[in-house]
Amino acid sequence: MTDRPIPQLPRPEAMTTQEYAYLRLRDAIMVGVLRPGTALTFRGLAQQMDLSPTPIREAIRRLSSENAIEVLGNRRLRIPDMSAGRLEDLVELRVMLERHAILRAMPYLSEIAIDDLRRLDDNMDHAIAARDLDALTRLNHRFHRDLYCLPPHHGAMALIESVWLQLGPFQRRVVEQIETIIEVDHHKAILKALADRDPVALCAALESDIRDGILHLGRQILGQDD
Repeated sequence: MTDRPIPQLPRPEAMTTQEYAYLRLRDAIMVGVLRPGTALTFRGLAQQMDLSPTPIREAIRRLSSENAIEVLGNRRLRIPDMSAGRLEDLVELRVMLERHAILRAMPYLSEIAIDDLRRLDDNMDHAIAARDLDALTRLNHRFHRDLYCLPPHHGAMALIESVWLQLGPFQRRVVEQIETIIEVDHHKAILKALADRDPVALCAALESDIRDGILHLGRQILGQDD
């Protein structure tokens, strides 16, 4: 099991226990509380989350179908390991899907939307200064999600979040070395390109944000693991 507790999340009154279990486990994976290779058990998760086994089983079933948890047999579970090939594949998927989503968002931009994104980016700066890596990860996801969801129809978002989920456990290892990947603030470049309504600069800034945010240092980390 994980050395860190699975974070609590606000639970609306109408939310079912099954949905709540899924959202908590999904959040723990996406922010990297559960690391690559972490062994899990149904009983251990139920005890840690103070829930009965039934909603845990349903959450595991859903997360397994999203390639976020491996079901190994004999009731053994594991967070998938990362490999160089898998990392390259997931990063290329991010670039392709998010480039599509960000270009779709451009016609729906407003100054209010850009100001909201700036505030999120400012909050990310504060999280970096405080080294609050959980908050930083959630804010980063919100920055991108709010941008990609500007169009009334945003079918790529579910696919993008699936990729984030698969990258989350390994992404945390990269984020823990945040000092080495913040020489250039690519969100500032994204915001400038949005303000200028410049699609070429926007795609370039987005791709740099994704590749510099996980790929380059991720390759080094995986090389050190070998």
